[in-house]
Amino acid sequence: MRLPQISRDTRFTLEHAGAYVGDLITPTLRLGVTGLSRAGKTVFITALVKCLCEGGANPPFARLSGIEGLRAYLEPQPDDDVPRFQYEDHLNALQSEPPHWPQSTRRISELRLTLEWPSRGGLFEFLGLSQRLHIDIVDYPGEWLIDLALLDQSYQEWSQHALYTVQRPVFSALAKPFLEFLSTVDPEGVADEQVAIRGAELYTQFLQSARNSGTPYAGLGPGRFLLPGDLEGSPQLTFFPTKTEGGAVESESLLALLERRFASYRKNIVKPFFEAHFSRIDRQIVLVDVLSALNGGAEGLRALEDGLEGVMRAIRPRSESWLAYILGRRIDRIAFAATKADHVHRNAHRQLEDILSNSVSRAAKRAEAAGSAFQCIALAALQATTDVHKDIQGEHLFGVRGIPEAGERIGVRTFDGSRGAVVFPGDLPEDALDAFDEDRARPEHFGFVKFRPPTLERREAGAQVNAWPHIGLDKAFAFLFEDHLP
Repeated sequence: MRLPQISRDTRFTLEHAGAYVGDLITPTLRLGVTGLSRAGKTVFITALVKCLCEGGANPPFARLSGIEGLRAYLEPQPDDDVPRFQYEDHLNALQSEPPHWPQSTRRISELRLTLEWPSRGGLFEFLGLSQRLHIDIVDYPGEWLIDLALLDQSYQEWSQHALYTVQRPVFSALAKPFLEFLSTVDPEGVADEQVAIRGAELYTQFLQSARNSGTPYAGLGPGRFLLPGDLEGSPQLTFFPTKTEGGAVESESLLALLERRFASYRKNIVKPFFEAHFSRIDRQIVLVDVLSALNGGAEGLRALEDGLEGVMRAIRPRSESWLAYILGRRIDRIAFAATKADHVHRNAHRQLEDILSNSVSRAAKRAEAAGSAFQCIALAALQATTDVHKDIQGEHLFGVRGIPEAGERIGVRTFDGSRGAVVFPGDLPEDALDAFDEDRARPEHFGFVKFRPPTLERREAGAQVNAWPHIGLDKAFAFLFEDHLP
């Protein structure tokens, strides 16, 4: 073989070997993204990817501007058995005319985002390789995270907690049909499939009503009752909480049937998700709709706090748990984001973070969650409003201007979804603890509404670039990833 040919073949081999080695030594961070009660995780992922890959973030990600030659792009995801996050479809929805919020995802999905920058010294530069960081974004429903707590519970323990929640005053009207049904059930009686089916139906109706109410409760589950998918009608979803006395259980009783199906749910639905996905997550962001909880007053915030305790119990189970032994301390950074920060004036963002921080700190303490780095962030992944400040009769009022969605109401006013409006939602308490005080945190103190997405400004700069207004997206990125950048 001639020398030039040998040189070409050798060069080709070395180039591909270098690429292979480069892939092997490229660090990968798996980011778990979940949201509680329509908190905006789809928009968060879309905004993060768009701002990194296409630019235009306003305000910009300050840290990235100092890395010369950095670029971001999407690559094929590593897990072929997980649906791809439909980034392009969601972005099109937000950039359409008129813009609209994308449909919430109802199943797990994944996207690989790669950051790449030129090497400055060391082995990478010697080999002519760029440095890269893979960010594998794993998007999953918040209900699935709550379900992880079931892995460490018996049916009796779950029933006791579920019934305590159902009987709370905030849910008295919503839970009435299920509680009336439960009063007619004899758990020690002979197993009856129709009783199991009817009980599961009524309990699921309660879960759906609670989630859709003005006081959403983040910790209610099981999650697949709300998002059954192809499991709808399965016996694994046909159980409900009952009062149990403990002790021996008759094998042919209704209680035995419910216990068996609860165990099947844990084994065949919850555990596979944990083993295949959650146990591999390095970092986690939990999106929380704090404003909806505030609309429910002190009781709404306490319900949110209990829900976050369930989140923390899943992320950081108690030390004697077998789940803690398997999971270990892999998740080393956890961000909690109070979403829809654009629904209040920027002067209230600190209070919004403080209220969430207060809820998380209590939950973290009870869940023995020390050991991971935590941060609470006021977030609007796509800012739909602008701030407004007015002085009326000597009183300083801070509000926001945007286009409320059709059907939204404040008092007797109903919005049509086409015209802009200035909204003064009310002042958040200076002391976060006041928000948990029944005498100081009545729901009528606040007037939060949902806003349409903004019409994104287009600027000419060689190519069209969308100005992407946001609140806190840069802070979330910095906390979750900047320790892996040069």
